[in-house]
Amino acid sequence: MIPRPSRSAEPTSAEASAWADVLVRRRLLHAAVLTPSGQWLVQDHPDGPVRVLQGAADVLALAAAIQHRTRSARSETR
Repeated sequence: MIPRPSRSAEPTSAEASAWADVLVRRRLLHAAVLTPSGQWLVQDHPDGPVRVLQGAADVLALAAAIQHRTRSARSETR
């Protein structure tokens, strides 16, 4: 696997918002809401607990973890 270059800038709230929208639309998250303080409230399932993410970087880390989990599950079923 080819290593990816590290980011040159911190993730923006617009980038995090785009990823949150995709995760909710694809039903990989139930909800993701940006608060005025810049924190994110995320919920995996309608009856699940609400988690607080500290900022855009945490949303991108969550998206990466979900993507990794989804890809790993797909490769196991092939």
